[in-house]
Amino acid sequence: MSTTEPAFVVITGMSGAGRSTAAKALEDLGWYVIDNLPPGMLSSLAEEAGRANMATDRVAAVVDVRSLAFTTDLNAAIEELDGRGVGVRVVFLEASDEELVRRFENVRRPHPLQGDGRLVDGIDRERGILREVRANADLVIDTSLLNVHELRKKIVSFFGGEDRPGLKVTVVSFGFKYGLPVDADLVVDCRFLPNPHWVPELRALNGLDAPVRDYVLNQAGAKEFLDGYEEVLGIVAAGYTREGKGYATLAVGCTGGKHRSVAMAEELGGRLRERGMDVQVSHRDVGRE
Repeated sequence: MSTTEPAFVVITGMSGAGRSTAAKALEDLGWYVIDNLPPGMLSSLAEEAGRANMATDRVAAVVDVRSLAFTTDLNAAIEELDGRGVGVRVVFLEASDEELVRRFENVRRPHPLQGDGRLVDGIDRERGILREVRANADLVIDTSLLNVHELRKKIVSFFGGEDRPGLKVTVVSFGFKYGLPVDADLVVDCRFLPNPHWVPELRALNGLDAPVRDYVLNQAGAKEFLDGYEEVLGIVAAGYTREGKGYATLAVGCTGGKHRSVAMAEELGGRLRERGMDVQVSHRDVGRE
C-alpha cells in the first residue's frame, strides 16, 4: 500500500447514463470498486481504504438515487470525508431525456423512480433530486452520444494515469445548431471568423484538413483571439488547480461544428499541451451534417 492518501472517487448520476460502464472501466484499471453503496457507508469504505491490508490505494463507489435522503446523505458523507482530509472526487454521468428513454425502452425496464407514473416522470424526478450533486461534481460526462466503448475510453483517459500532474482538459468542438455540450465548463464561439462552408473547394473538407486549418487560422483576428484566449485559459487553469478541480471541458463552437471550431479546437489543444496540461481533443459533430 502506498503511503499517500488513497484516491477516492464517487460515481453517480442519472440512471441509464452509464454508471456501471464507468465502474467497470475503473475496475479494469485496477481500482477497487463497490457498486450501489449507500451514501452513509462512504465513511466506512474510506476507513477500510486507509488500512495497510488494502490491495490498492484507488477506491471508487457507485452511488445511486434510490434512497429518498440521497442528496442529504451524500453531501453529508462527502463533507465528513473532506473534514478528515480524504479528498473525494465526484464523477457525474448524465444523458438527454430522449436518450435515457430510448435506453430504458431497449432493455424494457422501468425507471427506479417512476413508480406508477410514466418513464419520463421518473427521469424528471431523478434530475431534480440530482441537481445539486451535478452542480458540485468534479467531472460531468454527458453520454448521450457515446457508446459503451467511447465512455470507457473517456474514463481510461481521465483515470488511467493518476501519476500525471496538473489539470486534465477536454477540448471538444461542436456546432451551435446541434446545441451546447451540457458538460462544458467554458464555451468559445468561433462564428466571428469567415465560414469555409461558403468556399466551394473547402466545403466538403473539415477543420482537420490542412487547407481548412490554414484558411481559418490565417483569418484576421484568429491569431489575436487564440493568443488572448490562451492567456485567459492559463489563468483559469491555475485557479481550477488551486481550487482542487482536476478536470475541465472547453467547448469550441461554430455553426455546424465542421470547419472553424475543429481547426480552433485543435490549435487551442496544442497550445495547452505546450503549457504542460493534460489535454484530449474531440470533435462532437464532425460528419453529422
